[in-house]
Formats: sequence, C-alpha cells, structure tokens
Amino acid sequence: MKNLKVRVPMYLVGLFIMTVGIAVSVKSNLGVSPVSSIPYTMTCVWGIEMGKATILFHAGLVVLQILLLRKRFRPIQLLQVLVGVIFGYFTTFCNYLMTFLPTPHLMIVRLLMMLLSAALIAFGIFLYLPADLIPLAGEGAMQAVAQVTGIAFSKVKIAFDCSMVTISAVTCLLLIHGLGSVGIGTVIAAVLVGYILGCFTKLLGSKRDQILHGTENEKSM
Repeated sequence: MKNLKVRVPMYLVGLFIMTVGIAVSVKSNLGVSPVSSIPYTMTCVWGIEMGKATILFHAGLVVLQILLLRKRFRPIQLLQVLVGVIFGYFTTFCNYLMTFLPTPHLMIVRLLMMLLSAALIAFGIFLYLPADLIPLAGEGAMQAVAQVTGIAFSKVKIAFDCSMVTISAVTCLLLIHGLGSVGIGTVIAAVLVGYILGCFTKLLGSKRDQILHGTENEKSM
C-alpha cells in the first residue's frame, strides 16, 4: 500500500482520538457509544478494566468473523486482534487521564461532555477510516455479516449497534439492576456521531485527502 508514512500515523492518531472520546463519555456517566457499550458493560458487571474488556470484545468479534466466513476468512484479518490490543491500551490510558479531571455533577456539564465525546469520536473516525488499513473488529464483523447475508452494510450497522445496546441494557438490568453502560449519552452518540462525521468530511475532507494522497500525486507528476 502506498504512502504508509502518512497513512499509519493518521490511522493511529484517529484510533487514539476515538478512545479519548470514549473516555470522555465514560467520565460523563451518561452512557457510552453503542460500539463501546459491551466492553463498558463488562466493566460495570464483572469489574474487568475497560481496556482489557475492549481487547476481549475485539478478539470475540474476530472469532465471530471466522465462524461466519470460514474459508473466506483471510489470515490478514487476524491483525484485527492486534488493532484491538492497541485500541484497548489506548482506552486504558485515556480512562486513566480522565481520573485527573473532577467528576461532573451538573447535568449541563455532563451533556456538554457527551457532545464533546461525539465530536472526538467522529473526528477519530474521520482520520482512521480513510487511512484504509486494518478495520476495527466491530467493522470487520459487520462486513462479514453483510458478506454472508447479502444485506447492505448500512443496515447491518444499524442492527449491530441496536443489538449491542440491547444486550448491554438487558445484561446491566439483570445483573446490576441499572442501565450501566446505556443512557442518554448512548442516544446522543448514535444520533450525532454520523452527523458530525459528515460535517468534518464536508469541511476538512479535501484537506485530509490531500495529505493522504499528496505524496503520491507529486510522484506521478
């Protein structure tokens, strides 16, 4: 793949910014984004540190892909486990950083934190996806389901996010008698991340693509 000197840093920075956004949502105590709801549920219910829970969750999603795709599963897709480990350690580090901030009590502050979280997650995705390297296991699992069923990826994503939130809510209600990882922040993330991502793409997409492909274009001239 061309221009790795630009793609790899952009990819890693995007992943890191996403985990900052997740950590901010956790600190707000209003719920986390759908894709992070299962790891945070593991933290709420079983006390597993969220970074480790994230690694376990990603590994489980890779196993799901193997079961779904079978012979169509490519060995390179195992690198999603490595990406999950990196994402998990980023999550641990960012949650640690949040411990230095005071716990917010005012609802307006907590809502503002969720808005900031959605913006950070969207900006992280804005950088991470176009780098076009190894997808996170969540996206890999969605792609596998779409490939096996023939259902459009966008519809699979909606069903996947809804399933994660439902599983998290039911698990928390049954075992800790509360919503735990699910709250108004989950709704905010589900609604706003895509919208904010679209805004970033409209405003900064051409600049990002110029950075990604500029070196290649210069060589071709």
